[in-house]
Amino acid sequence: SRYYREVLPGEIVKISRHDVQTLDVVRRPEGDPSAFCIFEYVYFARPDSIFEGQMVYSVRKRCGQQLAIEAPVEADLVSTVPESATPAALGYAQKCGLPYVEVLCKNRYVGRTFIQPNMRLRQLGVAKKFGVLSDNFKGKRVVIIDDSIVRGNTISPIIKLLRESGAKEVHIRVASPPIRFPCYMGINIPTKEELIANRPEFHDLANYIGADSVVYLSVEGLVSSVQESIKARQENNPKTHKSLMGKLGHCTACLTGDYPVELEW
Repeated sequence: SRYYREVLPGEIVKISRHDVQTLDVVRRPEGDPSAFCIFEYVYFARPDSIFEGQMVYSVRKRCGQQLAIEAPVEADLVSTVPESATPAALGYAQKCGLPYVEVLCKNRYVGRTFIQPNMRLRQLGVAKKFGVLSDNFKGKRVVIIDDSIVRGNTISPIIKLLRESGAKEVHIRVASPPIRFPCYMGINIPTKEELIANRPEFHDLANYIGADSVVYLSVEGLVSSVQESIKARQENNPKTHKSLMGKLGHCTACLTGDYPVELEW
């Protein structure tokens, strides 16, 4: 039977027709923990991906549950903008005991909004990109779970659309912390000035995007959602690789400015 697993950080693997062998695991300097990109879990990876022995979908669901603990709100239903934040929205709804209801459906005949050449076209694109399921939320208080708000210009027309279609209140909950810092490890994050978290509007973000309230998941909440089941598995597994035991590392530089390596400028 074939067994697939991740290649460990620093691991040298030899694959031949006979077998798969670990030749070496290069030790990290001073035994530092690894720095796996936490945004892989939040946004980049497919939900069925498995990292560090856990499914990305399950981590996103835990982020939603944690968000419900940190930022509950009086509301009638929980929903999302289809469909990357669906696992987090389901987790939030489950924890709050509110129904998860679809409020928008994707129009499959429209191109991607982020490649439109200017802001006006991007916002028009958003309105065309979704159909409104108004019967599901007319006169109701809606919580919309998003996975991240980067610039803040995609969510505004969606909130406007929901209000115009009869939503009584629209509360935004974000299943990740605000992105504040550039990534120097290979992810093309917009410039510091473009990030909504660094702009003056962030101090009254709800008003700026037209929501009744906006709350982001805390950095601690995200880290615990990611690490909880890895820790449990390490503690319960006598075969845990010695180099991994207790060494949990995730890069949160884009959220905290705490980079895993010294920057040389």
